[in-house]
Amino acid sequence: MNSVFGNLGIVGLAVALTVLLLVGVKGGGKVKPLGWWPCLILGMLAGSSYYAAGGVFKIVPDLVNGGLGAAQGLVPGLTMAAVALTLAIIIFFKKLTTKQVAILGIVFWYAASAGGGIWGQVANAIANLGTQVS
Repeated sequence: MNSVFGNLGIVGLAVALTVLLLVGVKGGGKVKPLGWWPCLILGMLAGSSYYAAGGVFKIVPDLVNGGLGAAQGLVPGLTMAAVALTLAIIIFFKKLTTKQVAILGIVFWYAASAGGGIWGQVANAIANLGTQVS
């Protein structure tokens, strides 16, 4: 046995990360609420697991890709790299709740992975990590 929970699977990982983000941002139990950085990183991991899980989780990537495509339609010539940079600026400079950071982390992951460059490599590494963890 290599894992505490046995064979979690990518769908199980997607469900677990979703629940962690939903209940973790509020806290209230024995563990403190998730902070800013954990919400961002877990949001990126959740986005990666949604993409890999497919099925019902495909709704999230489809919605994000549709929104990003609409932004590109409104501003012709807008690249995914520019969208990812814009999202990074918003994440780092706008005062956001941890829930907003988690959601923007998911959206950022899609824009960054489609934008290529170093963020595309990071996104691919996160996708590979999600597959290995499951």
